[in-house]
This record gives sequence, C-alpha cells and structure tokens, in this order.
Amino acid sequence: MDPLLLAKSMLVGLAIAAPLGPIGALCISRALAGGFWSGLAGGLGTALADAAYASLAALGFAAFAAALDLVEAPLKLAGGLFMLWLGLRSLRATPAGGSVRLAARDLAGTVGATFVLTVTNPMTILSFVAVFAALGLADQPEPANAATVVAGVFAGSLAWWALLSGGVAIARRRLPETFASWVARGSALVLMLFGLAAIASLALPG
Repeated sequence: MDPLLLAKSMLVGLAIAAPLGPIGALCISRALAGGFWSGLAGGLGTALADAAYASLAALGFAAFAAALDLVEAPLKLAGGLFMLWLGLRSLRATPAGGSVRLAARDLAGTVGATFVLTVTNPMTILSFVAVFAALGLADQPEPANAATVVAGVFAGSLAWWALLSGGVAIARRRLPETFASWVARGSALVLMLFGLAAIASLALPG
C-alpha cells in the first residue's frame, strides 16, 4: 500500500465530506437527538456512498466522467424528491423536547437515508471528478492502487463524521433539552429547501 496515495485519498474523503449541507444538518440533528452513535450512523452512510463513487472514479474514471451528463438530471430529481420526503417526515416526527432513544432499526435507517442522499447528490459526483483529476487519483489503474484510493476516501470521510458527531454529542450536554428539537426542525427545513433547489435547477438552462 502506497502511504502517500493513502494520505491523498484520505484528504479527498475529508475535503468532500466537510462542507456542511443537508447531510451535515441531518447528522448534527441525529447526534443531538440520539448521541454520538446516531450521528456516526449518518456519517457511515455518507462514507459508504463516497467509497462507492471513489470505486467508480478509480476503476473507470473516463467512463465515469463521460456518463455524468446522462445521470445528472435523474439524480437531481430523485435526490430532490427524497430530500423533500425526508424533510417532511423529519418535521412531523420532531419531538417536543428532550432526547430520544434510538433502536438498531433507527440507526440502520439513518445509514440508509444518508447513503441515498449522498448517492443522489450530483455535487458529490462533480466533487469527485474535479478532485480526482486535480490530484491525479484518476490515473491509478492497478487494483492495489484503486483499493488504496477507495479505502482512503472512506477513512477520511468517516473520520470527519466521527469528529463532527463527537463534538456535537459533547456539546449537547451543555445545551437546553429543547435545543435538539429546534435543530431537528431546522434540519428538516434545510433538507426541504435543498430538495426544492435541486428540482428547480432542472428547469434552468445549461
């Protein structure tokens, strides 16, 4: 395993995961409501999706980039509708106050939701295309190098979500109980706004 390639790939995973958007808002909300493991469950779904895209980019970058125009519109529509549904569902399920106990199926659902959100986000694809090309990670045809890239992207992405979830879980102990419910409502509204923006962008020229 090439240590330099692994380090570069981890930085890619970290850089793509770090910008806060609908997924970050959702993970923060989950961490406030259910603690560290709930927030990390959301991060795990995103890290798995990042690793999946990294696999496609590393193993077939040219075809991956060429297919972007074909899949961008369907992904925007699917992702936008899913964000609207998830936002409405989260808004209706927001508790009046206090933390909640999350069962294993809730954690699995969080993993699945953030996986779908990440996979259907065209910006994730564009980020991988740009960063892979800029760092030369697209020129790694050997299976061992491709595996290193995928492992690095996954580790970097998951490390960010672990850090974020841990920080939020620690901070929530010093916050009023009603704070989590307000953040959950804000997260739901953010998801819905991003969903509407994704669908509206389909009508824009270009």
